[in-house]
Formats: sequence, structure tokens, C-alpha cells
Amino acid sequence: MAKKKNKDEVQLKGVHALEGFDRFNRVSQPVNILLNVIFALMALACVIPVLLVVGISLSHEDSITQFGYHFIPKIWSADGYTFIVERGTMIIRALCVSLFVTIVGTILGTSLTTVMGYVLSRRTYKLHGFLTILIFIPMVFGGGLVASYFVTRQFLHLGDKIWVLILPLMVSSFNIIVCRTFFTTTVPDELIESAKIDGAAQLRIFGQIVIPISLPVVATIALRLAFGYWNDWYQSMLYIDSNNLLSLQALLNEILTNIQMLASMSAQLGAAAAEQIANMPRESARMAVVVVIVLPIACAYPFFQRYFISGLTVGAVKG
Repeated sequence: MAKKKNKDEVQLKGVHALEGFDRFNRVSQPVNILLNVIFALMALACVIPVLLVVGISLSHEDSITQFGYHFIPKIWSADGYTFIVERGTMIIRALCVSLFVTIVGTILGTSLTTVMGYVLSRRTYKLHGFLTILIFIPMVFGGGLVASYFVTRQFLHLGDKIWVLILPLMVSSFNIIVCRTFFTTTVPDELIESAKIDGAAQLRIFGQIVIPISLPVVATIALRLAFGYWNDWYQSMLYIDSNNLLSLQALLNEILTNIQMLASMSAQLGAAAAEQIANMPRESARMAVVVVIVLPIACAYPFFQRYFISGLTVGAVKG
């Protein structure tokens, strides 16, 4: 009986201690409601513009001219998407270019960035300080457009090649510093030393030990690179001369530019051409272009989000 009583007292003390500890992590009901309202407003601020863009893309041009922008179109029409689909061959070719550039660039960029970040995070590396300063300098000073254009076109001879859309955006100093900071604060030196004692080489340590416990930073870098490659049109404008190598964003930007140019020159054209231009879905086509660009990368985000969550629950050293 005495043993059972002592056991019950220990359990009761543990419960009270746990409740006392949890007391500091509790949120009062009014504060909880306030936080939920704030998060709901922030979510609406992100969702509402997207819904408005979708509504405009499905509106008839006359409806936009007469009634303005509405979430629910006054006159439904898919002319904006039809206008894009009519250029189907060019769109499909540009889509394939964008997919290739995004996938290959994200894989190569994530691999190089994480490797460089891991190397710089090891303080025993002899060139640690020198390379850190060398990588940090481009974050403050840039060579400028003329220098980068000359190096890319004249020195590297990458003009009008598919690799000119991948290589310039593949590695950035900011991403390397992010990886370096994450590896320094998350990967303990004791873990690396124990792997070395077991005979593991650096490449095996990085691939089988460091990367599995660093999924959050890997997913972050991959997501940033994927966004950058998918949304990029500037490299195509500078270095691509052939229509066969235009990315989707560059092609759609060119289509919109042509629509605006024709609309501004409609007064100088004949009556038949001016009437045809007037019937073109300018606003709806513009918003349809936004939907076409945003939708694929928005669908890819949940896959990266899964690695964010799983990476946060993985630990290397357990006490």
C-alpha cells in the first residue's frame, strides 16, 4: 500500500509540474481569437487578388469596358484563354522550354548551393574565411548589366543557347549564406566527427547524414530557385534571338506587348484592322496570361510544403 501511495504521489507531482510548465505556453481565449482573425485577414489578402484576376480573365471585353473589374463576371467569356490557345504551337514549345529550364536549373542550383553552403559551414576548412568574404562581396556590389552581358555573350558565348537561361540564375550569394547559416546552427560537429570515425567520406556524410536532417533549407532553396526560373523573362529578352528558345513568360510578355502596340496604332490602320483590334480581348487576355503563369508553380508549392513539415520533425542527435 505504501509503495502504491508513493507511486500515485509521484505521478500527481509530475502532472502538476507539467501543468505548471504548460501554463507558460498557453494562449488566452481572447488572444487566440484575435490571432485567428489576423491570420484569416492575411489569408484573404492573398486569396482575393487571385480570385479577382481569375474573374477578369473569364470576363468579356465589353463587360470590362462597361462595368469594370468584378469578381463574378457580368458577361462570361473565355476569349482571353482562346486568344492564348490559338497560338498553341508557340505556347507548347515555350512551355517545354520553361519546364526544362525550371527543372534542370532547380536541381543543379540546389545541389551546388547546398554543397557550397556545407563547405563554408565547416570551420576546419582552411579557405573558410576567404571564400565566405568572396561570396559575400556580390551581395553588396554588382558588376552591372554591361559587364554581365559582355561576359555571357562575348566571353562565354552563351548567346541564343538554352544554357543562358539556366547558368546565370543557378547560384546566388544570398542562398549560399542561408545554407551556410543553417548548416552551422543545425548540424553539430560531433555528428560529423562520429561519422568520420566510422570511416565515412565527406561526400557520404553530406549525402546520407547532412541532407536528410536539412530538408527545410533544401526545400527553401529549391522553392526560391523554382520561382526564379519559372518567372524569369529578362534573360530571354537579353540573350535569346530565336523564337524556338523563348520561355513561356517571355513569349506571353511579347504577345501582350504586341497587343498594346496594335491598340496604340489602331488609329493609323484601316477601318477593318481597327475593328479587329477593338474586338481583341486585351484585358481578359492579360489576366489569362497571369493565370497561366501562376497556376503551375502554385500547384507545385504543396509538394515543397510537405518537405518543410517533414524536415522540421527530423533530428540527428537524440539525448
